[in-house]
Amino acid sequence: MTSGDAGATGQVVVALDVGGTGMKCALVRPDGVAVTTERHPTNAARGPAAVIGTILDVAAGLADKARADGLNPIAVGLAVPGVVDEARGVAVWSANVGFRDVPLRDLAVTRLGLPTALGHDVRAGGLAEARLGAGRGAGHVLFVAIGTGIAAAHVVDGSASVGAHGAAGEIGHILVRPDGPRCGCGRPGCLETIASAAAIGRRYAELAGTPGTAADVAERAAAGEPLAGQVWQEAIEALADGLASGQALFDVATIVLGGGLAQAGDQLLTPLRAALHERMTFHREPRLVAAALGDEAGCLGAALLALDAVRVRDHDAKRVSDHQEKR
Repeated sequence: MTSGDAGATGQVVVALDVGGTGMKCALVRPDGVAVTTERHPTNAARGPAAVIGTILDVAAGLADKARADGLNPIAVGLAVPGVVDEARGVAVWSANVGFRDVPLRDLAVTRLGLPTALGHDVRAGGLAEARLGAGRGAGHVLFVAIGTGIAAAHVVDGSASVGAHGAAGEIGHILVRPDGPRCGCGRPGCLETIASAAAIGRRYAELAGTPGTAADVAERAAAGEPLAGQVWQEAIEALADGLASGQALFDVATIVLGGGLAQAGDQLLTPLRAALHERMTFHREPRLVAAALGDEAGCLGAALLALDAVRVRDHDAKRVSDHQEKR
């Protein structure tokens, strides 16, 4: 989603989606179109202080670039992994980048002098898919990102649920196999121990005695290799169980699958739709589709969070002004 025209006003927001290995960054117009995109290494091994410095440097560089191009940066949106307290603007904890109680929003405001919104990477991705991507117009969307782990975002009318403690959407830790492998969270049988891309590769390696990624397993299963087919089907069945639980809880119109595993396309979606259909009783069956925005979703979602923050600020300012005029 790129364009050379930033619109009549020239307004843009600075958006960053921070991952454990890389950052996807952009200047995004109020209509959700990116006019400039960049990628930078996170280099998380250098420690959290260095990562914070990189985030602020990249954001400041993008704001400077916008001004040099005649654009007007009006806000900053940051999406990070882990547990995020969006209300306070604090990155509470992240194993991927080493954050612990980092006041990232305030740090960005101090450095750039722009209003800043901080959000969770998967919720940001879900927000973008619901408003701009595969879930557009659905109203009620469950975005499920399947990669190294599995996480979700429940989006209703364009707003993603955060939860009471900033930890909503951990669908990867739904118990699907009580006798399954032990999860990193400490419990056995969580969904992501069976159906994540990492788990699929790990399971195949255990059974075959040779290494293989989830993409390798998908390819070998499609070619008719029985062992790869077994591992792939185990993942499909577990994922269908997890999504059926999600549908029972949220009753969404559309489930959007993102993350690396979704790149398998119909090889994933066709059997998964059938398995999910078998699990529906009185619940309405959701539309099951692949994400449309690819790895841009988190960055575009960060931009949407920033734009929302600006709109709320402007609305509050107008309300105060109107009240003062009435007095």
